[in-house]
Amino acid sequence: MSKSSKVQDQVESLREKLRHHEHLYYVLDAPEISDPEYDRLMQELKSLEAAHPELVTPDSPTQRVGGKPKEGFQKLRHSRPMLSLDNAYNEAELRDWDRRVHELAGTKGVAYVCELKLDGLSLALWYRGGALEKGLTRGDGAIGEDVTTNVRTIRSIPLSISASALKKSRLPADFEVRGEVVMPFSSFSRMNDEREQQGLAKFANPRNAAAGTIRTLEPNIVAQRRLDYFAYMALSPDGTEVFDTHSAALAALSGAGLKVNPNHKAARDIDEVLRFINEWEAKRDKLPYEIDGIVIKVDSVRLQRELGYTGKAPRWAIAYKYAARAGETQVEDILIQVGRTGKLTPVAALKPVPIGGTMVSRATLHNQDEIERLGVKIGDWVIVERGGDVIPKVVRVMDDKAHPRGTRKFEMPDRCPECGGHVVRTEGEVDYRCVNAACPAKLRESILHFASRSVMNIEGMGESLVNQLADRKLVTNVADIFELTEEKLLTLERMGTKSAQNVLREIDAAKKLPLERVIFGLGIRMVGERTAEFLAEHFGSMDGLMKATEEELQSVNEVGPRIATSIREFFDEPANIKLIERLRKAGLTFKGEAKQRGTQLAGKSFVITGTLPTYSRDDAKRLIEDAGGRVSGSVSKKTDYVLAGADAGSKLDKAKELGVNTIDEKELLRMLKG
Repeated sequence: MSKSSKVQDQVESLREKLRHHEHLYYVLDAPEISDPEYDRLMQELKSLEAAHPELVTPDSPTQRVGGKPKEGFQKLRHSRPMLSLDNAYNEAELRDWDRRVHELAGTKGVAYVCELKLDGLSLALWYRGGALEKGLTRGDGAIGEDVTTNVRTIRSIPLSISASALKKSRLPADFEVRGEVVMPFSSFSRMNDEREQQGLAKFANPRNAAAGTIRTLEPNIVAQRRLDYFAYMALSPDGTEVFDTHSAALAALSGAGLKVNPNHKAARDIDEVLRFINEWEAKRDKLPYEIDGIVIKVDSVRLQRELGYTGKAPRWAIAYKYAARAGETQVEDILIQVGRTGKLTPVAALKPVPIGGTMVSRATLHNQDEIERLGVKIGDWVIVERGGDVIPKVVRVMDDKAHPRGTRKFEMPDRCPECGGHVVRTEGEVDYRCVNAACPAKLRESILHFASRSVMNIEGMGESLVNQLADRKLVTNVADIFELTEEKLLTLERMGTKSAQNVLREIDAAKKLPLERVIFGLGIRMVGERTAEFLAEHFGSMDGLMKATEEELQSVNEVGPRIATSIREFFDEPANIKLIERLRKAGLTFKGEAKQRGTQLAGKSFVITGTLPTYSRDDAKRLIEDAGGRVSGSVSKKTDYVLAGADAGSKLDKAKELGVNTIDEKELLRMLKG
């Protein structure tokens, strides 16, 4: 054997030993050797690779920490959207979800898988030829950021998976893993201690710390913070599931060497699900990481496909959220926060109190009516709740000998605290609003909304930058964003050439986003993301929307009289038309693809149940809606037709009981042909 071959064998042997011990330590939590012995093996490998650089490979254990990204994080599209889950907060809501699953599935037997809902951030891993190729954040759900350099530093994520492990687990060489990045309590505590010693601000909770860490541009910092990763989904590169059941996917990922949370369980029915939920609510404080609930998924992938999705979440999964954590504290003052629409929101300034790992000093009081309902006065002792990312809120005033009542009553101001403009309350509404269109608070919030991830997705245009742009009058409305130059940006604090170029690149990319994003970005009252999509789909262009009458607007899905009036009021304001024309001149997308709906099924209401021979439920729903019909989730006397397939369940029985017409797929297709 030649000397070079001998060295190569030695290097490979060391790599296999180190991978083996990394898996034992970071995935199985069952180390076989001491830390000094592990370090000795690592140093031996580093020395050999330094002497023979031609033998260094990307998946070597020595290559976890690389250089920082040259141009920040590149954005990439996910193989399929990373959607959030709908929530259930009590047994009744969970049983209602279970009932809907059975009704939509048209079968009595539905098996579930229960998993801990880790309080971290979602991350997708792409493996090609068994080697880690990319790591993407969730981003806006459709597009994530490539944080591969940081992902490689997470020891529980294998840099490569051997062919034998892939074969044993039945995973293809090219596949995608989805999972959750968390910061264990021990890492969080150690990091905050170090930051305190350095005179730096401490992170509020492990979730925020993990999210901030994964997006830092210094991989060595990420490595020091000891993040962890739990895998929960296996996909093919095209975004389809690799296995027939979710439980099989979990077993395969674990078998391939990825870390799968061991605290998951199959459940035959909702009663078993509830027992799992109750068991872990009692044990959650003993875990080494934060959880805020339990995720329940339908085990069968075939059934998942049948159940499909709502606008933003799968019907086949739900998150059961544990009760919000609460604390007792005193209201020191009641302040006013002015939002981007001019709405005035009263906020309780609290004596700081720790709740669920976060020091809470502010809590929303929603509006004047809520203050009166609660009877809150300045000086009162109150119960404050928070849960997940929900803004802390005051839920009850304490009134006993140990907690004397406050004496100062709060009154909503008649002048805006930001600009001095008049504050009005429209009859029939609970909210007070500033009517000054040039209110600085509205300007800042309008820009932040316009630049946010779900709207124009202008990375880097956060609160600090927006405040400077507004204070220096470089941006007086959202159209000014597209007239920013590198020269203007370089006049701002903490803004270098590279940062300025990155912001300008993001602004330019925003021009290519679709029409519905632009509509949403205008900040029209009561027009949210979903309504903006319907408007773009219906009118096909900004011009078509601008000319629409209230009557025409009300013909759009989910647009009622109040929303139609709000839209018309917005486009009747000359200043808003000038703004839109400036956005047009800047090159934003003003045309979309109008979707003309037919009239064959106009005014008819349908319910779908069972498995259709040709179409999925979602496809059948789309056919009906494209022909002017409406699809409902439950059967009533107002239902015109129940579209029934094989294994139809209680909905079919309900239709027969009420005398509702029942049709099959062939009859639906005949109706569509007219």
